[in-house]
Amino acid sequence: MDLSVNPTANEMEWELIDLLGRSMGCIRQTAPNAFTIHPEGHALTTMVGIRLGPHAALDAALAEIERHTRGVCRRNPGEDGA
Repeated sequence: MDLSVNPTANEMEWELIDLLGRSMGCIRQTAPNAFTIHPEGHALTTMVGIRLGPHAALDAALAEIERHTRGVCRRNPGEDGA
């Protein structure tokens, strides 16, 4: 599953969108080094068994999604990724 990762208005959350524009959930930062994956919609079945977190960084959470789904997570150019 290939996903686009976009920051939300809440600076502690990034939305996960598939290539068809459907929401696949989000990643939330709950503490300085704690990022948790929150799948929703079609991702609920795709991400069964994924390690939801906490992950030490946004990139670590994205890497977990890529490993589990064998897809690619793309952030918007210029994002620092926290």
